[in-house]
Amino acid sequence: MRIAILAGGVGGAKFADGMMRALPDPAALTVVVNVGDDFEHFGLKICPDLDTVCYTLAGLENPTTGWGRREETWHVMDAVAALGGPTWFRLGDKDLATHLERTRRLRAGEPLSQIVASFCRAWGVPARVLPVTDDPVPTIVLTDEGALPFQTYFVHRRWQPKVLGFRFEGASRARPAPGVLEALQGADAVFFAPSNPFVSIDPILAIPGVRASLRGKPVIAVSPIVGGKALKGPAAKMFRELGYTPSAQAVAEHYQGLITHFVLDKADASQAKGLRSKVPHVWVMDTIMASPEARQRFAQKLLGRLLQAS
Repeated sequence: MRIAILAGGVGGAKFADGMMRALPDPAALTVVVNVGDDFEHFGLKICPDLDTVCYTLAGLENPTTGWGRREETWHVMDAVAALGGPTWFRLGDKDLATHLERTRRLRAGEPLSQIVASFCRAWGVPARVLPVTDDPVPTIVLTDEGALPFQTYFVHRRWQPKVLGFRFEGASRARPAPGVLEALQGADAVFFAPSNPFVSIDPILAIPGVRASLRGKPVIAVSPIVGGKALKGPAAKMFRELGYTPSAQAVAEHYQGLITHFVLDKADASQAKGLRSKVPHVWVMDTIMASPEARQRFAQKLLGRLLQAS
């Protein structure tokens, strides 16, 4: 079974890791990753979602935070702080090596997708990881304090400004990275990971050709909202500020018309009946991925459901 996942953030990385562990052939998995949170810092190209996905699939992620490298040191940031430099976006020493090498290769003319593939080979990642595009498509968060670059909103301002909307700059002119549309069209099923719908999945869907590539196949979205709360990050706050009650139902309605299946946690089982008029198939499952083993069990159950339905 060939599986494609649209992913971003820690939730997306965990889900992709579970699926990679569950598939008999990990090479049958393609993870298409959001690049809307990419930005330049200290003159370096930083790709937080891509790095979180790659580190997690490689078993290199920080198990406490879910992002960054495990057994990290912070000598560079400490030295920057001593000089009065900006430390609001912290880059660990091992993580810094990734950004240095990526920036060097980008400036030498290599596309981002090629660099990601090279990094994954070096880290022993058997699945295929693709940025949705090699073009810059920065997410801009429209807030009551004005338009803010995503990392300014998310990290520097700690997602405190009220959200009014989003803009994905350059999305309409961007080209899908090599292999993205082919992976989606050739997949037996496509999953929307339990990532933030607004700033992880929507920027992927904004790239020309992505939505069309989903037609005619199972498209399964996993809710990142459980019990009215986001498991991590500002998704619930964003739903609320945009005028929606944060819930699994709100997530399903956000994706309505794109998805054929919706997965919500057993804590929200009471919403399943009402959702069946909006999504053809609604599955209630234990979606909490508290450990690598739990991620794998969840993915195995999802694949089992798909096989039963086919």
